[in-house]
Amino acid sequence: MFSDWTVIDLSIGIEDGPASEPYPPRIDRMDHREGAESLAENLREMDLDVTADDFPDGTALAWEEIEAITHTGTHMDAPYHYGAESEGAPARRIDDVPLKWCLGEAVVLDVRHLDAGEEISVEDIENALDALDYELTGEEIVLLQTGADELWGEASYLTEFPGMGREATRFLVEQGVRVIGTDAYGFDKPFAEMGRRFEESGDSGELWPAHLAGRDGEYCQIEKMANLGELPRKTEVPLIAQPIKVEDGSAGWVRPLAVFPEVVA
Repeated sequence: MFSDWTVIDLSIGIEDGPASEPYPPRIDRMDHREGAESLAENLREMDLDVTADDFPDGTALAWEEIEAITHTGTHMDAPYHYGAESEGAPARRIDDVPLKWCLGEAVVLDVRHLDAGEEISVEDIENALDALDYELTGEEIVLLQTGADELWGEASYLTEFPGMGREATRFLVEQGVRVIGTDAYGFDKPFAEMGRRFEESGDSGELWPAHLAGRDGEYCQIEKMANLGELPRKTEVPLIAQPIKVEDGSAGWVRPLAVFPEVVA
């Protein structure tokens, strides 16, 4: 039955040293010959007489060693990322996030008309919902389509996107939304824009306001999504987005999949 389903990958993977990551991951690769040598060495440490040449064709298993932060590639931020407490209680780590939050129907809000560095407001959210003739129930996963994923692979990916404001984030969370995603590098505005606004005003509320809103209302965010433009519709999008379990983690890698139980054009 699954052969007729349409699956759309909404993620960016973990790559070796991309310009679009401020803390680029490193991937060290071991080929099949090196795998044979490593496994043979492991067996010799058990006092077993095995060499790499004893494997068929002198080759064995390939694998990779990855050095990366949990916020590399498409990932989900847990409430603990925003602060030690959320809603007056210890904030959930990524391995505590209820899986049911990460499975459901998504609604995609188009904010591509906003300029890089702009703050997404409550009015922007409401206008995007009106454009879809859609009213939130609180059960949805909300995805923000900024169009920034088209810049993946370039340094400009880190700076050319609008970001959520505190009020817009609180608006969605107060509606009952528990997971909010974006196809941009970050959920807040670009780093330099937040810093500029802080220097101008001296208001600490200009620093990561959308993230820190999670201290007052519990929610998770998915950053660095992709391919929202490939979805056949913007509402009632069946979404699976469970994060990897990282013990006491502030985030976990995730590969969000839009799964349509029908063939879609």
